Amino acid sequence: MSSTTAPPRPSTRRRVTFTAVLLTVTALLFWVPWTGLLAPGARWPWPVQVLGTAFFVVTSVAFPLLLVRAHGRRHSDRASRVAHLMLGVAWVFFAWTLITHVLRLVLAVAGVENPFRARLVAVVLLVVGVTLVAYGLREARRVPRVKRTDVLLPRLDRAFDGLTVAVLADTHYGAIDRTKWSVGTVAAVNALEPDVVVHVGDIADGTVAQRRGQAAALGDVRARHRFYVSGNHEYISNAQAWLDHMAELGWTSLHNQHRVLERDDARLVFAGVDDVTGAHSGESGHGADLDAALAGTRADDPVVLLAHQPSEIGKAVTAGVDLQLSGHTHGGQIWPFHLLVRLQQPVLAGLSRHGERTRLYTSRGAGFWGPPLRVFAPSEISLLTLRSA
Repeated sequence: MSSTTAPPRPSTRRRVTFTAVLLTVTALLFWVPWTGLLAPGARWPWPVQVLGTAFFVVTSVAFPLLLVRAHGRRHSDRASRVAHLMLGVAWVFFAWTLITHVLRLVLAVAGVENPFRARLVAVVLLVVGVTLVAYGLREARRVPRVKRTDVLLPRLDRAFDGLTVAVLADTHYGAIDRTKWSVGTVAAVNALEPDVVVHVGDIADGTVAQRRGQAAALGDVRARHRFYVSGNHEYISNAQAWLDHMAELGWTSLHNQHRVLERDDARLVFAGVDDVTGAHSGESGHGADLDAALAGTRADDPVVLLAHQPSEIGKAVTAGVDLQLSGHTHGGQIWPFHLLVRLQQPVLAGLSRHGERTRLYTSRGAGFWGPPLRVFAPSEISLLTLRSA
């Protein structure tokens, strides 16, 4: 009889891999800051050292347990609120611990001895970390600022010169009830009196039943045309239900479809594609299909494409799209996370040019995902004014 054992099933391997990654990330996020705040060289009084270390032990054990409870079968909003706040605070202190380690080295070269050197670095880290967390919390919860941008589209007919498009993205209605914030954001959009309002995905983290109240204000958006496409987060919680619900609120859900705006004899196409993750979501008929979205348009039609992720720009260039509107990046949300975002996306935020014809506008988004913080990546409502040549 063979003593070899069968390889673990894929589900088991996934659990093992997930657990290993989660524990590794937790160790880095919580114990790197410990080296900055409670380094042995500081020689803090023993009560400070013991209580501080105990705090890191408790939080590093609690964090993965809360995160699993938040995103596991229970989908606990209470656990999500605590775990995501812990994640945001830990990330801020992790990043700035690495920066203050450089300060530690500079002070050592300058001849500053311990314990003064280690204590000075710890105090600087604590002050900077607490300040940035407070700032980040405020920035995340405020009604987004308006960012105005003129976008020149050479193929745009003069009849559409000056058309205004308000862009919403990444509202991420979630575990923290932001109904009041949603009302304020919609009021800010309406004050702009745009011709067109678009929402380019990641409307919520959760099902329609869970987030209906927070999303209700979107039904009060005032514009002649309102277009919506799905983001990757809708595919965690039934994207089709969100497409249907937005239609109930009076929006046109562009599910690999387009609509034509007409002024006199001029035409302007607004097209939309599902998020690329839709193809692997298990939802039948979902997945980005740009050919389907543009089917029936004319070769000389200027096209504005709604696609949640900026990474779709290559397909837009090939198809001859004039302007792609995207979100997804959050501008990095919490500095310096933008460095990791740029590994996956071609653009972080703002207006960029791709190929001979195509422009891409990437919104930093109105809300936040996960940690309720925005650090050096302010939220925005984008108001684009389209200009002809």
